Amino acid sequence: MGFLDTLLGRSKPVKPDLDQLFGLPSAAVTLTAAAGFTPTGEGSVCFAAVEGGAFAQLKQEVQGLLDAGAKQDGGLPVEFSRDSYGYTWLLSRHAADDVTGLVTDLHAVNSVLESGGFGPQLLCSLVGFRDAEGRSLALVYLYKRGTFYPFAPRGGERRDNALELQVKAMVANDLRVEEDLSRWFPVWGAPGL
Repeated sequence: MGFLDTLLGRSKPVKPDLDQLFGLPSAAVTLTAAAGFTPTGEGSVCFAAVEGGAFAQLKQEVQGLLDAGAKQDGGLPVEFSRDSYGYTWLLSRHAADDVTGLVTDLHAVNSVLESGGFGPQLLCSLVGFRDAEGRSLALVYLYKRGTFYPFAPRGGERRDNALELQVKAMVANDLRVEEDLSRWFPVWGAPGL
């Protein structure tokens, strides 16, 4: 980064660090102990789909890999869906106490897409949580920033900002939390939430 970049306020993009996803199991323990939010066993990866044979082959490879693991563990196959913005979501399910297995799946999906040259299409990954009152929460990993943020929907298209800030403070020792609150994008209706 040069002098003009600093002067004009441009910053060097952060290189994604997919290994940050492996901080989620310890964050799950923290959330359970500090706030009563337990993992749902569901997580998802969001990406912009690309037309073409290479991308379709990678998508099939990912689905085959994760479905084989799910079948072996007695779990459910992965599901693909498309949201109203045209983004594709891959939903993976595990037992609620198997956050490590869920994170391994999410890491594998991100890694396969990245190594296949489709890293720029990756948007985010999330892991869902719920408390005894039925409130939902997700820890969202921003691929292009290499950071996490909490997302707490309240019904409709409203969020519980106070809870999000509390969760940010709780998991700050477990995860690299996104400091720029304007990047805490809502993921309404995301699979796994």
